[in-house]
Amino acid sequence: MSNYLAIATITATLQRTLQANVQVDVDGARVTTVRPDRLNNATPEAGVNIYLYDVLLNSAWRSADLRQRHSEEKYIKRSQTGLDLYYLITCYGNDVELEPQRLMGSIVRTLNSKSILTQEMIQETVADSTFTFLADSNLAEQVETITISPVDMNIEEISKIWTVFFQTPYSLSLGYKASVILIDSGEIPKKPLPVRNIQRHVTPYQPAIAHIKVAEELAKLWKTQSTANPLILASSTLLIQGNNLNAEITQIRIGNVTVTPQTVTEKQITLDLSRIPTESLRAGVQSLQVIHPQQRVNSNIVPILLRPTIQEVTVSNLHGRGNDLRSADVNVTVNFTIDKTQQVTLVLTELSFTQFSGYSYEQTKHRRNNSNSITFVITDCLPGNYLVRLVVDGAESLLSVDTDPHSPTYESYIGPVVAIA
Repeated sequence: MSNYLAIATITATLQRTLQANVQVDVDGARVTTVRPDRLNNATPEAGVNIYLYDVLLNSAWRSADLRQRHSEEKYIKRSQTGLDLYYLITCYGNDVELEPQRLMGSIVRTLNSKSILTQEMIQETVADSTFTFLADSNLAEQVETITISPVDMNIEEISKIWTVFFQTPYSLSLGYKASVILIDSGEIPKKPLPVRNIQRHVTPYQPAIAHIKVAEELAKLWKTQSTANPLILASSTLLIQGNNLNAEITQIRIGNVTVTPQTVTEKQITLDLSRIPTESLRAGVQSLQVIHPQQRVNSNIVPILLRPTIQEVTVSNLHGRGNDLRSADVNVTVNFTIDKTQQVTLVLTELSFTQFSGYSYEQTKHRRNNSNSITFVITDCLPGNYLVRLVVDGAESLLSVDTDPHSPTYESYIGPVVAIA
């Protein structure tokens, strides 16, 4: 978490990062941070301007502050606010020599290669004599990664932004988002007394979930997984263990889906997820609860992590030859429907026994509706064969493991694989 200087520190780090590159690509170019309607008076002839035009609450951290309060509004942890910062980056200069376009190319290349603001980059900015007003910033101590990603804006959205600046002619611009920035309140919470014993208190006949296990032998291949977070796929059979689970009618609610389990006893419920249509489930963290509709009582809510399974990977629009870096569109199809609001990341790891280089991409194309198929834009990728993983809201798809003891790749990852030729 960081203090009130976090937003200004992000802007300054962006300015410093871009300045180091654009001045090399376009001689004499400077990076400024003024309102676009002041460009003609406050900026040089050729350069880049960074303008913070919007600040929104990060959806994943929107209610984090509420979970850290007692009912008396006292904090049990230091409160924090998660923010997404939206920047309008404008290029200007001599149009005859195509300076704005050259500057835009430099920006895209720089922010693509430096899409994460590292601790070192932030510390160097705070220590820079140009930004003495940021000396007290502690943004470098934030644990959450700060990423810089392009914002896909159409003509209408760009026009709305520029109409705010009265009588200001449009200049070549593009949008970027910085996420996530955590700002804490600065209040030091009071530490409660330690807990000596954990007991569950439920009303009579109310079901209570104690543990959730997976019946498959899949966990034997993944020995590092803790029992508290079992590997759960669409084909898994869940063993929901607890007390008072049986009733004349017993149902299970997973996310927004309510289903009837296969077997129910007082101490255990067996639920086969393969019998639930995959389009009804969502990858990522989902809530699970036992429901007794006749008694009108529900159990405690237990979070589970549903992992997607990759069904198909295809490559299109491939560009690059020989030893050149490749760019392409990689389409990944999974078994779950992915909401358009869910965060997705494509992870490519080189299929090699000696080195483990790889890439991760978050930029997608045409993602306007819920779908089980997502197209990623990959750039600056070396040609080769890559293991493919998809991460949806923190739920990572599993790689296939060779279980044939006679195979030369025994106990190695073998798929899914995509060839970037």
